Amino acid sequence: MRKILCSIVILAFPFFILILSHLSYSQANLPADEIIRRSQAAFYYPGTDMKAKVLMKLVTKDGRERIRDFTMLRKNLDKEGGEQRYFIYFYKPPDVKDMTFMVWKYPGKDDDRWLFIPAIKLVKRIAASDKRSSFVGSDFSFEDVSGRDAEEDNHSLLKEEMFNGKDTYVIKSVPKNEGSADYSYKVSWIDKESLIPLKEEYYDKRGELYKVFTADVVKEIQDFPTVTKRTMKNVQSGHRTEVTFEEVGYNNGIGDEIFSERYLRNPPQKWIR
Repeated sequence: MRKILCSIVILAFPFFILILSHLSYSQANLPADEIIRRSQAAFYYPGTDMKAKVLMKLVTKDGRERIRDFTMLRKNLDKEGGEQRYFIYFYKPPDVKDMTFMVWKYPGKDDDRWLFIPAIKLVKRIAASDKRSSFVGSDFSFEDVSGRDAEEDNHSLLKEEMFNGKDTYVIKSVPKNEGSADYSYKVSWIDKESLIPLKEEYYDKRGELYKVFTADVVKEIQDFPTVTKRTMKNVQSGHRTEVTFEEVGYNNGIGDEIFSERYLRNPPQKWIR
């Protein structure tokens, strides 16, 4: 019996090598646009929904700080890369307390965004042209919150290299429509294992580096790699925004009804506390 088992293993060994080689070859030869799509799925779409407490710190060049404290809710309505909903409720500082922000994200077309300003009891629709504007004074744009469609850019693999101890793809992304982005191109370092973007460099219309994103802390939460601390720095002005995600949870059973104008005006206490 032992001889028979040994013979089976010896005969099967070449087939295992062939399968492993094929998998390795397939992974190594993913086209750049597919890597970006998978990266966005890993970064923006884990779980069926997500809830997190978020601390946003705005830091000037000379070290002065301002704080934004809010809860973020996110729900996937479709499969990876499909429709999503976002709801953000602000606790502090006083000038943004009780303000709410909502996104209806669609693949292949402009997202819908709304902002409720409690001081004047007004729901403001954010125009598609404003998606590149600063998100509550930070170095992140409105578009950065929910992500940019992979199909809006042309992607090319520049190289593969080690970054902070991780094997990464280095991909250049160039907007198909120059007016659709505030950068002329972006370079991303994407972890081959988790597909999380570990670093992104944004270059302005003159081709000069102006903004850098870094995933400072990545943790495994409910089996999903999660960036729990991230930074966006404007290298030209010296201003930066540090964001920490706390109490992150996935698959919470958040209902569709939360993502409506009704709840923009009257946030659901169950989900924002």
